[in-house]
Amino acid sequence: MELGRDLVASHWQPYVVGNGAVERRDAALLFRIHDTEAQRYSDAQIDDYRGLPRRRLRWRPPLQLKVQARFSHPAGMLCGTAGFGFWNDPFMMTGARWPALPRVIWFFFASPPSDMQLALGVPGYGWKAATMDATRPGALALVPWAPLAVLAMRSQRVYRQLWPIVQRALGIQERVLSVDMTDWHVYVLEWLPRQAHFYVDGEIVLSNAPSPRGPLGFVMWMDNQYMVVTPQGRLGWGLLEIKGEQWMEVRQLEITAGAP
Repeated sequence: MELGRDLVASHWQPYVVGNGAVERRDAALLFRIHDTEAQRYSDAQIDDYRGLPRRRLRWRPPLQLKVQARFSHPAGMLCGTAGFGFWNDPFMMTGARWPALPRVIWFFFASPPSDMQLALGVPGYGWKAATMDATRPGALALVPWAPLAVLAMRSQRVYRQLWPIVQRALGIQERVLSVDMTDWHVYVLEWLPRQAHFYVDGEIVLSNAPSPRGPLGFVMWMDNQYMVVTPQGRLGWGLLEIKGEQWMEVRQLEITAGAP
């Protein structure tokens, strides 16, 4: 679907909280947050899953997502989280659903103090291409052993040996994107039944990543939160102060169902 005049008025629903705003600027959409205190959640978002049960989420592979976007600040200066792609809204952020294990495939940004150490050797923050499916049978089989594994992985040696097994079971793959977020780039995500591929400006940045199961919902957002999740059991969540204004500008958004 092209970024057209009826984008927000159709099945894409705007979701604005606090000092967030979703605005049309000529032929583009602007996701904007301004002057936000650390005690107040602010979000500028569109999605297509609010109010739906997870079994009725819209998207399954094969499909292709194509987005042309730029940001107001580079990765080292942008605050909070932002991105676009597909997930199952596991944390009840936009509806009265039960919590769920996460399934995601997206371009995702998180700033420090976020520290989500999901892929071995990949920082827990930054601008990334990423997949995860914690509902895979192999992942569920590890659940009874999780408390012991968390304790054991406080040893760096054990962590380096054990976490790749857990990572494969969870279908986790991530790659940090070495692009200037303030420039216009074309981001393409190919979600296939067994594998996923990510491109930036026609160049592949992550290939043959594990593909999460559908159905999933589409989301595009910018907010002021951070999250900490590490294999060693460190957990945290909070909100960040944003002084002045930051934004994500989008002038192309297409989702094409079917094999690329």
